[in-house]
Amino acid sequence: MRNSVAAVVRGRTALGASVDDMAQRWLASAFGGPEVLSLEDFEVAAPGPGEVTVEVRAAGMNPTDFKRFGGYYGTDPSMLPVYPGSELAGVITAIGPGTTIASGGGAVGDEVLAFRARGGYATALTLPAADVFAKPATLDFPEAANLLLVGTTASDALNVIGVGTGDTFLIHGASGAVGVSAIQQARLLGARVIGTASERNFALLEHFGAEPVAHGDGLEQRIRDLAPDGVDAALDAVGTDEAVQVSLALVSDRDRIVTIAAAPKAKEFGFTAIGGTNPASATYRDSVRAQLVDLAASGDLVVPLARTFPFTEAVAALELLRSGHPGGKLALITGGAIASQERNPAHERSPRGSGLI
Repeated sequence: MRNSVAAVVRGRTALGASVDDMAQRWLASAFGGPEVLSLEDFEVAAPGPGEVTVEVRAAGMNPTDFKRFGGYYGTDPSMLPVYPGSELAGVITAIGPGTTIASGGGAVGDEVLAFRARGGYATALTLPAADVFAKPATLDFPEAANLLLVGTTASDALNVIGVGTGDTFLIHGASGAVGVSAIQQARLLGARVIGTASERNFALLEHFGAEPVAHGDGLEQRIRDLAPDGVDAALDAVGTDEAVQVSLALVSDRDRIVTIAAAPKAKEFGFTAIGGTNPASATYRDSVRAQLVDLAASGDLVVPLARTFPFTEAVAALELLRSGHPGGKLALITGGAIASQERNPAHERSPRGSGLI
């Protein structure tokens, strides 16, 4: 293995120039846990019309990454090999003829982020320009690489249940990545947010402007004590029986309950489940990406990170992610910033105008 795992796409050449150097990527050639992953060298394809090549500086990490090779979506051998990773941030190294990125413009050397990438655990990647956006200066590469999957998921949930001004909005699992993004977006919409979490995560919720409440026995009554006038809408981001039953008990209109983690229960009890493979959800999420990038650029939407890992330590990073308790978002770092780094999400920047320090 090379001493440096930075992408070796060195040719910062003219528009449409070929990319003929090698890069590295992670792949799963069998179904199983993170141990089935391996690194391979590959030739980065030259970008054609409507495509750009990005030298990856950070790859975002999400549960769907390990679910794809873990058999959660089936184990048909035709699905192999699996190239994990749908989010990344980096620098454009080549642009196909007549191509502009989704946010407009685009030139070699521009810092960008991408969502709906295929095989984002790579040191370089050629991908559709329609999935590439200018990176806000307010976000570093690891933050930018983790903005859009959770951000679009949270936005989709808020849209489906119509969260708005004056609503009291309950989030189960509010300290998770989707929950934290939903807190910020709901507050921008004018809602009051109550979030369930373990007591050790109360400071994180308060940092982003939510009112924390401990999950566990007595949850329904604790929420009623906090919100004697009732709860208008609820998001279940954990999928537990408690989250579902408390939501049903507190929210009178089942059209205003949504889950990202309990689709069978949603079908049974008549509320809404959303997911990235649902065509309506996918269309909405694609449509809102630019708006979320703009919110991040204005400082109204931040991305708390728990830890970064060197690119070569993807297996260890995925083991932590798969544990269900990563403590926040994770990212793989390529290039010079190869030392793992723990970050305290409760000490990350506050959204602009939140009144928080």
